[in-house]
Amino acid sequence: MSYQAEQIGDRIRRRRKELKLTQKNIADALQITPSSITQWELGMNTPKGKNLINLSKTLDCTAEWLLSGSVETVNNNANTESNAEWHPGFELWDGDTPLRDDEVALPFYREVELAAGNGSSFVQENGGCKLRFAKSTLKKSNVDPQYAACVTVSGDSMLPVLHHGTTVGVDTSKKNIVDGKMYAIDHDGMLRVKILYRIPGGGIRIKSYNNDEYPDEFIQPEQMSTIKIIGWVFWWSVLNVWTN
Repeated sequence: MSYQAEQIGDRIRRRRKELKLTQKNIADALQITPSSITQWELGMNTPKGKNLINLSKTLDCTAEWLLSGSVETVNNNANTESNAEWHPGFELWDGDTPLRDDEVALPFYREVELAAGNGSSFVQENGGCKLRFAKSTLKKSNVDPQYAACVTVSGDSMLPVLHHGTTVGVDTSKKNIVDGKMYAIDHDGMLRVKILYRIPGGGIRIKSYNNDEYPDEFIQPEQMSTIKIIGWVFWWSVLNVWTN
């Protein structure tokens, strides 16, 4: 079976076996019954909410990879692919620090809100702000810097992958829909970031990770004039905020 053809149950089973864990090991860690793990692996049910987050921690991978398989981040010696690179430290710099030869600065529109919930029509480009990327990072994702920009996401419909305030990178040159990929879209004036699937006849299915609270939306072919693909989401990053 190719990884592209895998379903979530296949990925759970494969990752569990890679870590040499039994279904009981997983069940004990999540404090659920082994039969629940069996149902997940057979595709009879899918982990959601807290169980999904705890499962990803137990399997040492991302919740996004379990759900879609499009990003694989694991912390062992296996070959992995990721849309985001993890860096072990931070380097201090400001607006006057010159770019290194291996860097490029992408525009960062702080005031542009790509809603992960019901959408937002508020758009105000705040020019001048930029985020630095290694050229190798963009090349790895086949992103041309002249077509890339960073914006923020609001709402909770893409939890647990995208939290409110997450920064995402959008490649505006990639507008063709590849099933299961994440896109920034203009939906009848509302800016949103969603997973898209094509449906027969020319329509699309709009999917949220937080599917319990945000059911799939189906845009029929005759409604496609209300949808504009802004671009493919190739990167995202978020820092947690400490509150007492």
